[in-house]
Amino acid sequence: MKDYWERPMAFVDYYNVLGVDKNASIDDIKKAYRKLARKYHPDVNPNDEQAKQRFQEINEANEVLSDPEKRKKYDQYGEHWRHGDQFEQAQRQQGQTRSRRSTADDGQRYEYTGSFDEGEFSDFFESLFGTRAGGGRRTVFKGQDYHAELELSLEEAFRTHQRTFTVNGKNVRITVQAGIADGQTIKLAGWGAPGMNGGPNGDLYIKFSIAPDPVWKRQGNDLYRTLDIDLYTAVLGGELQVDTLAGSVKIKIKPETQNGTKIRLKGKGFPVYKKEGQFGDLYITLAVKIPTHLTAKQKELFSQLAQL
Repeated sequence: MKDYWERPMAFVDYYNVLGVDKNASIDDIKKAYRKLARKYHPDVNPNDEQAKQRFQEINEANEVLSDPEKRKKYDQYGEHWRHGDQFEQAQRQQGQTRSRRSTADDGQRYEYTGSFDEGEFSDFFESLFGTRAGGGRRTVFKGQDYHAELELSLEEAFRTHQRTFTVNGKNVRITVQAGIADGQTIKLAGWGAPGMNGGPNGDLYIKFSIAPDPVWKRQGNDLYRTLDIDLYTAVLGGELQVDTLAGSVKIKIKPETQNGTKIRLKGKGFPVYKKEGQFGDLYITLAVKIPTHLTAKQKELFSQLAQL
């Protein structure tokens, strides 16, 4: 069971990530990137989540610092560099004036000059960042969103349970609902980076990853598994005790059951997300095992059966 952040929970210094000076040239940045990328590449560090996260940071830092336009915005706006274009556009619009000329009865021409309408300016920021400008012409920005990935086993995803982890020094407790799907994302409002100039915090998005299970295969809310049965039970029939994720159940094997026979157990599959008491089905495929290491007596009995 592992959980890790796709992005660190605080501002990332891209120069520090690559180990270069803020005045480093493009060639210096590319050289540092190639060296670190070779060191932390997933192929060199299989099953190492820390190396994987480091590799992602290195790629992100290189993507920004090797691009002159992105680097310029990063140097100017820091962690809010992605909003650089919108911020500059808003500043230009805020400073715009509009003129209106009119001619009076006496033939004189008058010019009216007005500033950018404050209501329009607020609406512009509300559409971009989900917040309004406040305090006169002071502009507020919503904080950056955080993204995390939480890995669960299939058995953990089967049951509702609580998980606690830390974001920027604060403990976050979430309830993982039974039936959560692989790749499903939930949002925790306000648990992202702090806003700028009094703006609201960003949000935290948690993506769930369900690890493959050696026994069970999940498709939607249905579960599938293969169950070995001996030749004698397949021929003569009988009862078998079968483990499910919810506990053990008994199933009946009909006489002369063929290899590959499928049995459906209704309501014994995976819980339906946020629908208490509802479950998918369990499908069991029977695999008849041929006996090995037979004694002479057993071989003789099989010979007699073959003759019959």
